[in-house]
This record gives sequence, C-alpha cells and structure tokens, in this order.
Amino acid sequence: MTSRNHLLSRREVLVSGAAATAAALAGCGDAQIPGPRAIRRPNILLLISDQHRFDWMGRNPDIPVPTPHLDALATRGADFTRAVVPAPVCGPSRSCLASGMEYENCTVERNRDVYNAALRPTFYKHLHDSGYHTMACGKIDLHKGPAGRRPDGKLHMEEWGFSDMLITGSKGGGDSEPYGFWLDSLDPPLKDIHNADIEERQEPRHVNWWGMTDPTPIGDHAYKDNYTARTGMELLDAVPDGNPWFLIVNFNGPHPPMDITERMEREYRGPDRVIEDFPQPHNYHGISRGGQLLAPPSPFTPEHHVRIRQNYAAMIENIDRWIGLYEERLEERGELDDTIVIYTSDHGEMLGDHDYWGKGAPQEASWRIPLVMAGPGIAAGIRSDALVSLMDLAATSLDCAEVGVPQEMQSRSLRPLLDTGRGEHREHVRSALKTGKAVSGQFRVVQDHRYKLVDGFHEEQELYDLEADPWEDENIAAAHPDVVARLEKLLV
Repeated sequence: MTSRNHLLSRREVLVSGAAATAAALAGCGDAQIPGPRAIRRPNILLLISDQHRFDWMGRNPDIPVPTPHLDALATRGADFTRAVVPAPVCGPSRSCLASGMEYENCTVERNRDVYNAALRPTFYKHLHDSGYHTMACGKIDLHKGPAGRRPDGKLHMEEWGFSDMLITGSKGGGDSEPYGFWLDSLDPPLKDIHNADIEERQEPRHVNWWGMTDPTPIGDHAYKDNYTARTGMELLDAVPDGNPWFLIVNFNGPHPPMDITERMEREYRGPDRVIEDFPQPHNYHGISRGGQLLAPPSPFTPEHHVRIRQNYAAMIENIDRWIGLYEERLEERGELDDTIVIYTSDHGEMLGDHDYWGKGAPQEASWRIPLVMAGPGIAAGIRSDALVSLMDLAATSLDCAEVGVPQEMQSRSLRPLLDTGRGEHREHVRSALKTGKAVSGQFRVVQDHRYKLVDGFHEEQELYDLEADPWEDENIAAAHPDVVARLEKLLV
C-alpha cells in the first residue's frame, strides 16, 4: 500500500499547485485558459488503435515511421515493451480489456459474439458508478456488426457503463451509424462515394484489402479516424464541471483496408516527403496459409510491399498526430497534469511476415502491442520489459482512480511499476483464440520471460526461444521437452 499513499500525496500536491496556478492566472485576462478543476482522482484518456503492431514506432530504428508524440509520451512516462493481448482479434481482445478477464472468461469467443455485461460488468461501469463521467467513441467492438449500432451511437451505453458515447463501428459509412449520416450531411454528400471505395477494397479481399494502396476519394476532414478523434474532443468538452472523467477513443486505423488520404500519401510518396526504406516482410513466399485468404494469387512485389507499408505507417502517423492534439487540448483545459494518458492497440498486424496477413495468429507481430502511458503518479522515462497484458489496463485504471478492483478480475494493476518501472508483474502471459486459422480450431499461447509455447495452431506444438529467435523461425519443442512440460501446466 506504500505506493498508493505516495500517489495520493502527489495528487494533493498537484491539486494545490493547480489552485495556485489558477489564482495567478485570474488577473491575466486570458479567457482561453479555464481554471483547473479541484479533483483528487485523475482523469484517464485511453487512446486505442486497431491493429498497430508493437515494433512500428519511431523509436524502432528499423522502421521509418515518425511517431514523435508517442515517443514524447514514453519519455514523460512509462513504455511497456513486452505488452501482449489476451486474444489477437478485435472483439475478444476488447472484451478482455473491458472485463479485465482472460479470453476464456471474457464472454466473447469470436468477433460475432455479443459482450455479456450482465455477467461481466465492464471496468468502465465500475468507474462510472464511482463518480467518473465515462465516455467512448469510435469502434469499441463489444458488439460487432450493424445489429450493434444505431444512428445516435448510444446502443448499450448504460449497460456498458458510459455516461455518454458515440459508437460508429467499422470504417464504412453504414446506414445505422453516426458516421454514415454525417457523411451524407456534407455538401456534397460523401457517404456513397466513401462506401463505394471501401467496397472496392474488399473485392477480392485477399488482394485489395491490403494491396489497394491508392488514396481514398474523401479528404482529411471526412476521414474516419479524424472524425472519431473530433468526436472524442466534443465529448470531452461536454464533461460536467467537477467530475473526474474517463474517455476511450477507439481509432479504426491502422486496420486495413489501407485507405489513406491524399495528404497522407504525399508525405510518404512525395512531393511533400518521401519515406520508402521499409524492410520487406520476414520469411515471405506469397503463399496462402492455414486455409485462409492470406495471400494474393501471385506474391506481392517488393515495390508493392513498400506501398502497403507506407500506407500502414501513414495511418499510424496520423493517429500519432492526434495524440499531440489531445495533449494540446488537455493543456488548454488546464487538465494535462491531472490526466493519465494511455496509448495502446487491440492487437497487431502480420503484414506478410511468415506469409500471414492481419491478426488472429500467435506470432509476436499479431499479439504484441505498444503500451505507453504518462500522467500523475507515473515516473518519467520508464522503459519496462515486464510481461503485461492489455487486460491489465482495467485494474490499472480502477487502481489509479482509487476504485476497488473486483476480486474476481484477472487483470493486474500496473501501478506498482509506475514509480520506477522495476519489479515483477507477471511470471507469464497467456493468449487464446477460436479461429479457422488453427488446425485444432483453437490455439493457446503461454510465454514467460524467455520461451513461448504455442498449442493447437499447427499439428505440432511450437516452442520458441524469443531471446535467440525473436522472429520465431525455429520450433525447438522437440529439443526442449522439459520447457514444454513446464509451460504446458500454465495453459488453461
């Protein structure tokens, strides 16, 4: 409990300092700077992208994607370099996050399943019931598909635990979601133009979903991630005075299709800027894997891979831009020092590595994610190699908000690591998924600080030494039966 008392005293210092700052500004005549609100519990801003793999960040010298705001967030806070997801697909992963539970207990096995909030109340609801003003926008994916949306974007709002929200789902401008109605309200209307472009990128899906790299016909203002981010800021500006708040902003990028705007393209293929020295996919042969449509009829050329990776990087850089804009807005509101800012993703993206595309596989590129956070109670410059799961953000948020973590939650708070970055968090992390990509219909993964065991994805069990073989090229299960036996006991 020592760290909790320490964090409370720091918040008291922040509140008294904020009050002094407000008093100093009272006579300066600057109406653009509102006075900070006297709250002791931190606000929490959770920015979560879709399909951002762990190594596509500016801090990685092998990948030329500029992420200056994400890098700055890591500098002033904590960067967890070995974060993974409990299930590497959107719906199950986000359900594990919402519930703070492992895959087998999150109530969602596949994307088509509906989250059972009656069985597993979300941590958003726990925050809401404790007095937080809770908000969500974008694609939360607790109920995927058109049946999970409605024009006002508020379906399931109360049961999921939100005070306000605007859920829009996929990149398309559907007839049952706010984004589609908004596109149709523009002059000229853009919904039909946008939807026709998205449909073209789906057929044939195994070629165009990743391989169609031409820019979208809609501009930056209408681009889905920019719409989502602006919506989040509108929700933020409507927070009642005096309430601590929680906001989760769910971006669609860098999920395929690889649609980018003309501005984004100019910054990767010229004339504004050219970034093209991307590495080729690892162990790529251009074949179909696991019975899935995971490769085109003939392999993508090296030049085509560069274009695909330029688009992927451009989507990431655009989200990074919004990290900076949100921090600017918090600064304007006088709340940056009172707000924990978190950036992460729901899973990764294979990008052709080992001939896989997308997610739903047990490889590092599919289940490993960025996780960076900064704010009150978080020391600056922490770079932690602790084993961390996405679902741990549930207990972490509750803990930082001084809300009791339900005893049944499998999520573990990161708060003990946030002072120094040192200390043990988990001895191992797990992931699982029911998927057609697995020969057994479901795979399970367990990883300790060195070894990773995969069961059920291929006919044989797979063991990888991630220290010696980070790309998972050599299955060493037959040579290390003792390690396999030890890790097998940790599979559920």
